[in-house]
Amino acid sequence: MTTTTMMDVNAGATITEQQVISKIAWRLMPLIIVCYFFAFFDRVNISFAKAPLQADLGLSNTAYGFGASLFVVGYVLLEVPSNMLLYRFGARRWIARIMISWGLATAAMVFVRTEWQFYGLRFLIGAMEAGFAPGILYYLTLWFPKSHRGRMTSVFFLATAFSGIIGAPISGLILSYMDHLQGLAGWQWLFLAGGLPCVVLGFVVLSRFDDGIEQAKWLSDEERRIISVQLERQRAEIGEVSPWRSLFMPGVLWLGLIYFLIQVGSYGLNFWAPDLIKTAGGGNAATIGLLTAVPYVCGAICMLIIGRLSDASGDRPKFVAGLIMTAAFGFFAAGLFDKNVPLLVAALAILGAGVVASIPAFWTLPPKLLTGAGAASGIALINTLGQLGGIVSPVMVGAIKDMTGSTTPALYVIGGLCLLCGIFLLAAVPRRLRLNDLSSAPA
Repeated sequence: MTTTTMMDVNAGATITEQQVISKIAWRLMPLIIVCYFFAFFDRVNISFAKAPLQADLGLSNTAYGFGASLFVVGYVLLEVPSNMLLYRFGARRWIARIMISWGLATAAMVFVRTEWQFYGLRFLIGAMEAGFAPGILYYLTLWFPKSHRGRMTSVFFLATAFSGIIGAPISGLILSYMDHLQGLAGWQWLFLAGGLPCVVLGFVVLSRFDDGIEQAKWLSDEERRIISVQLERQRAEIGEVSPWRSLFMPGVLWLGLIYFLIQVGSYGLNFWAPDLIKTAGGGNAATIGLLTAVPYVCGAICMLIIGRLSDASGDRPKFVAGLIMTAAFGFFAAGLFDKNVPLLVAALAILGAGVVASIPAFWTLPPKLLTGAGAASGIALINTLGQLGGIVSPVMVGAIKDMTGSTTPALYVIGGLCLLCGIFLLAAVPRRLRLNDLSSAPA
């Protein structure tokens, strides 16, 4: 890690880069984590709502998987345009818009009564949320030099783990104890709990975020300069490409393929872990919620450890490969032990440690290729291509379960795709991505 030391003339005290990074992190990261928590709380909700929602609407497993995937269709179609608009209008206003509109659409799930309403609203929720994750990932590049991004990205993605650690038990409790409260089904309460807080958070974002480091009045001139010098040097090293050109860069398309394979595994865990535990005999909804939290606890621990190791090493692709191969092992083990609850949960713990931690590790790679407006559009495209895995995974697993009566064959398929992803990362990495992040750092 590099440390730049300067004198704050007014305070007469030495300011280090690490102190400024900590100040920025405490200002931005807690709110970012909470916002992203609710993004993934929605993924947890739709998996927990599966059985009662299917019963109320008369949906098959294939229809449920299709409806769940329509969220991703809306997300994918508007992902790149959303990030381009974020670059044009500024992160503060655009991220607030996303939070408010997607929160209202999620809460509107309470009114769903038919299969087609379910399809339409899931599409709308995805469309309203489009651009949120890549927008935040781009936003982090405006504040944190590359030697800190492994940890900051891991902290950001802690929200995905919290959605399982906290969100899964909450979802189980809501289904168990709020069903028919005030005339609403438990699954309707789930979507209200996931949507309405997002509206409030959107207004908090408006008051708390700045569009970039130059607008941060809560930093002193020296503090802004310490980080700006680092960011400008790194932008000059990479070079800037236009938003449209970045969409056709081979390295960007290659990263999109890698992220697609990672997301097939991620959605396999997010959508089907509660159903796997239930089928194995995991107990009532509250117990299933607690057991579903286990892989996310393991993922949270793993992502923090790997974030530090990745920053210290600067050699990013090997960490991503090791994690996704760990997830592959977990999928194979879950298929083998799909009727034994303790061993299944142990397999899901390994799976969670690999797939949950692989996502923040992966997102240290795109900033090695992209900066500026090109980063805004390129990161959005990578995320868009990756999110196609969210269409493939739920539909594939649902269809295989409908045909065979078992989820096990689908687990083996997903495990094989994760293994293939790891091989690609080790054997077919573009040259610029192989460069060590510490090799060009100043002494």
